Amino acid sequence: MARRRVAAAKVGSAKARPRADAAQLELVAAGPRSAPSAVPRRGEKVPGAAGGRMWTLRPPRAPVPSPQQVPAAVPEKVVPSHSSELAHPPKRRATAEQLAAKQREISISEFFTKNRHLLGFDNASKALLTTIKEAVDNSLDACEEAGILPEVTIEVRDLSLGPRGDGELTRGEGRFVVVVEDNGPGIVKAQVPKIFGKLLYGSKFHRLKQSRGQQGIGISAAAMYGQLTTGQPIRVTSRTGKARPAHHFEIQIDTRKNNPVVTLDQELSDWHLEHGTRVELEIVANWHQGQRFVNRYVEHTALSNPHATFHYLRPRQEKLTFPRASEELPKEALEIKPHPHGVELGALMVMAADSKSHDVKGFLQTSFSRVSPAVAAEIVKRAGFKDRVRPRDLAEDRELAGRLHRAIAETRIMAPPTQVLSPIGDVLMKRGLVSFLNVIESEGPEEDEQLDLDQAGKKKASRKGREARAVAPEVPDAPPEEGVEKIKGHNYFIATVTRPPKVYRGNPFQVEVGLAYGGSWPADKPIELFRFANRVPLLFQRGACGMTEAIVRTDWRNYLLAQPRGSLPVGPMALLVHIASVWVPFTSEAKEAVAHYPEIMREIQLAAQECGRRLAAHIRKKQHADYQAQRRSIFELYIQEVAQALGRITRRSPEPIKRELLRLADKVTAQELSAEEEALEEHAEKLARRPRKAEEEQE
Repeated sequence: MARRRVAAAKVGSAKARPRADAAQLELVAAGPRSAPSAVPRRGEKVPGAAGGRMWTLRPPRAPVPSPQQVPAAVPEKVVPSHSSELAHPPKRRATAEQLAAKQREISISEFFTKNRHLLGFDNASKALLTTIKEAVDNSLDACEEAGILPEVTIEVRDLSLGPRGDGELTRGEGRFVVVVEDNGPGIVKAQVPKIFGKLLYGSKFHRLKQSRGQQGIGISAAAMYGQLTTGQPIRVTSRTGKARPAHHFEIQIDTRKNNPVVTLDQELSDWHLEHGTRVELEIVANWHQGQRFVNRYVEHTALSNPHATFHYLRPRQEKLTFPRASEELPKEALEIKPHPHGVELGALMVMAADSKSHDVKGFLQTSFSRVSPAVAAEIVKRAGFKDRVRPRDLAEDRELAGRLHRAIAETRIMAPPTQVLSPIGDVLMKRGLVSFLNVIESEGPEEDEQLDLDQAGKKKASRKGREARAVAPEVPDAPPEEGVEKIKGHNYFIATVTRPPKVYRGNPFQVEVGLAYGGSWPADKPIELFRFANRVPLLFQRGACGMTEAIVRTDWRNYLLAQPRGSLPVGPMALLVHIASVWVPFTSEAKEAVAHYPEIMREIQLAAQECGRRLAAHIRKKQHADYQAQRRSIFELYIQEVAQALGRITRRSPEPIKRELLRLADKVTAQELSAEEEALEEHAEKLARRPRKAEEEQE
């Protein structure tokens, strides 16, 4: 075996490093490579794994082996070769002081400028509807609070058309002017800039009262959208009385500070309205795609507000007017205090800090509804307050506030007052449906969208639609039946139900459901579902709304309507669902869908079931009438021949015999029908007892 020299690598002075560092050496085999079982020393010969070959120690020429190959005997003071990476860490790009200098407050206007989709300004077609909706909601609220029967004018102008309407309509996105004018009480001059030029400013957020607006964002957000897309300010004209001058403003929003900037303020000595407000907004919109949503909104708003008159002006179309169906204003909604069972611990502490009462009993009685002196004493006793506790102590001591909060939850307190709500009512809901069907007429939904209703009469029905109407069940013209209204030559069965008020999270609410069955509605398509919250139509996010889910969960097959699994029922019907509440639980700031609260969904189901039972009774009567007519027609085919044959046999005149046979046929069919009706009524009563029994168990 050939011999090889063993050379010790020079790795440093002996004083600095008395022994060569094993982690900085590499083994180089003179034969087949195989790592030794132990770390060799300097100058030491190590036998190889095969053939007796020797290993040599020499300085490393490559990076140090991975940590798995480093022996355990390496001293801790040794720094691995990859320490070269740690020796040059990445350069710090910013210090804490530099990061702190970049921090600044974000105003609410800046936030919604970048997130305008949260307010319903997703695209140009939807922004058109949202702008009109926010202005109309404010007009109706102001008129009702002032005790004035509303008369609202809604106008959409295409700026591409000339003064006389010449030119071509804008297809796609373009500039439009939206005008909403009302005969309300007007707005005080000092408040106009803040209302229209400052987000989160209003009178409705801090009170529990049924109203269309809630957050103080809507109309100022529309002004912000117009300013963002066209650079034009919102123009507002308002007058508070006949003897007072009108004021005209042009207002922009300082989005960095969320403050209004008045660019024009002038006084008008002559204005055509004695009192009221006119709002003009220039925005980028898509009328070609968005007009059907605006049409539907106007029609449905007229349906849910039968006490109001609406004038609707559109580009190159005739003026459309929805006259009021009632000369009476809705019942005034009263403001209430929060209910103790709906307040949370943090809110309780904030309310205690703002209270001016001298003790907890006074704080409970003055800050909450349904808390009498006896109930307040019981709550304090359950909380274990022996000494006098002031509301300020609750705000500063979380443990005291927690004890009071638990005591409130354990105390039985009467439900909040429900007379503060202002529902539409059965009578006005029926009048609204009749007025709605008198002005427009629909052929049903198209492509899973609720159709542009006022255009339905102009469209020629397809062959499939004509066949569907041919097989659709029709309401008989005679004799007139209770609940049946003849509208535009069609008979509609109309039923409405208003449920008793209930409570969710300490907030009272009330559910109403109405339906119109028959007429020209198609029999082979899903029903049209109209959703309303505090008389405001909800046109988007139908699938994400708790109202829709409650209607889908109702088994409409019990009421003689077809219903695919997990879908709306199919039939010639339009269904109206309305919720009135001091605080509607919307799923977003855009107020397009109602949250899935079990209490609300349960009430909607119960109201829908009651309407369904009335509808089923009507359909059965129609089926009985058809059955009787069919039997009579078959019998009358042969009754003349039978009467003549019996006359020849008995040698009597056939006419008296015929009359007697007809009387006998009527008697027999009437008995059969009465027996069948009794069985059906008994079945209907069984169905009616199910939800009522479940409701009693729940209560």
